[in-house]
Amino acid sequence: MLWIATKYLMTAGIVVLVSEVAKRSDKIGALVAALPTVTILALVWMYVEGQGEAKLANHSYYTFWYVLPTLPMFLIFPLLIQRFSFWVSLGICAAVSICAFLIVAAFVRQFGIHLY
Repeated sequence: MLWIATKYLMTAGIVVLVSEVAKRSDKIGALVAALPTVTILALVWMYVEGQGEAKLANHSYYTFWYVLPTLPMFLIFPLLIQRFSFWVSLGICAAVSICAFLIVAAFVRQFGIHLY
């Protein structure tokens, strides 16, 4: 139980750190947020908990393919937030990301990569 609490506290601490840095500097906050902190933490936790190398490698490999469809969101969000509310903009971005995921998944399937 202590291990799970430690994981939660450290992971939450990283998220709070990113949001606090972003309040002070847009560029540094974005840089820190762009770092794959969640993936790195997940890999560290998986490694410490004894997951095998194949499991770690697969996690990293699939994370790459799942990140690609989210990239357009970061380009359209600044445009949307100028025209719509935050929540509407975020909802549109989520829909765009889902559509982009389906497109990427269909495309990479031709190369033997199965994302779902």
